[in-house]
Amino acid sequence: MHAFSPEEVKYGAHRARLDVRDYLTALREAGLGSLPGTSAEILDDAVRARISPGRIATAEWIATIRTAHELGIPTTSTMMFGHVETAADRLRHMELIRDLQRDTGGFTEFVPLSFVHAEAPLVVEHGPSGVDVIRTHALARVMLGADIPNLQVSWVKEGMRMAEHLLGCGVNDLGGTLINESISTAAGATHGQLAAPAVLRRAARAAGRVPAERTTLYRVRRTFAGPTEHRPAQSAEEGAADPLDRVDDAEARFGSYRRLTADPRFRFRRQVREVGRAVEVEGEAVAIDRHEAQAGGACGGDMAGVAVGVAEAGGRAREAERERVGAEVVPIRR
Repeated sequence: MHAFSPEEVKYGAHRARLDVRDYLTALREAGLGSLPGTSAEILDDAVRARISPGRIATAEWIATIRTAHELGIPTTSTMMFGHVETAADRLRHMELIRDLQRDTGGFTEFVPLSFVHAEAPLVVEHGPSGVDVIRTHALARVMLGADIPNLQVSWVKEGMRMAEHLLGCGVNDLGGTLINESISTAAGATHGQLAAPAVLRRAARAAGRVPAERTTLYRVRRTFAGPTEHRPAQSAEEGAADPLDRVDDAEARFGSYRRLTADPRFRFRRQVREVGRAVEVEGEAVAIDRHEAQAGGACGGDMAGVAVGVAEAGGRAREAERERVGAEVVPIRR
C-alpha cells in the first residue's frame, strides 16, 4: 500500500495518541509499503506561513520522512513551485531533499509540481510559465540526479504534450494512470483525471523513449519495445494486460470530481445538539442514534439518543476524556 503524506501521518499519530515512529510502525505492520512525499510544498517556514499556515512545519516534514526511511518505508519527494517562492527557495528545498537522501537513501523519485492557480484558495496572479516549468525540471535533474535517479513529471498539472517534451529535459518518469484525480482538478487543472496506459506509452515513444511499466519502487515489470501504437491496446498482448485501455467513458465508469462535488449526498451540513451539558469536540462531531441519523441531517427522536465527546482533560494535550450517553456511538465527519 502506498498512502499517507507526512501531514496525514502527523494527524493520524495525534489522533491515535502515538508518536510518529510508533504510528508508522503500526502502519507498516498493517501493510503500508511506502509514503507519498507530498505536503512538502516549499520546505521553508517563511514561505509555508504564507501558503499553508497551520500545516506541518518544515522540521516536522523532514523528521517524519526521516523516521519512515529509518523504518524501511520508502517515500517519494515533491516540490510545489510557481507561487510566492523565489528561485533561492526552490534551490534550498532541493538541497534539503538531496541532503536527506544522502543520509537515508529512502527517496524513490522527485516530482516537481507546478502551482495550479485558477481556482486555488491562494490568490496568485498566475502559475509558472512554460519556460519556468522546463527550467525547473532540468535543474532538478542536475541537482538531484546523482542521488535520486528518477525524476517524474505530473501530466495532470502540465498536460501530456508538455510531459512528453519534458522527457527530453531530464525527466524519465510519466507517473501513473490515476483515476478520478481531484487535487489538481479542484484547483482548476484541465488535463483530465485519467491517462490510459496506451496514452502514456505513446507519449514515451514520441519522445524517443522505450516505454516500461514499473512498480512503486521502480522495479521494471515489463517493457514495450514494439512499434508505435495507433490506437489503445493495439496488440493482443498489451490489450489483455491493460483493461484501462478499453474503457470508453472513464467518468461514467469511475466517476469524476465534477460529479462528486455535485452529489447532494456529500454536502456538508453542520448539526449542533445539546445533550445535558456542553462538550467540546475534537476532530469529529457527534451524532444521534444510527437509526435516527439521516443523510440530510434531520434529527428526529428525542434528545437522549447518543452522544460522544472527546474533550481535552485538564489542559493536557495528549490525554482525552470520553463521555458516552446511550447505547451506540455514530461518529460523523466535521
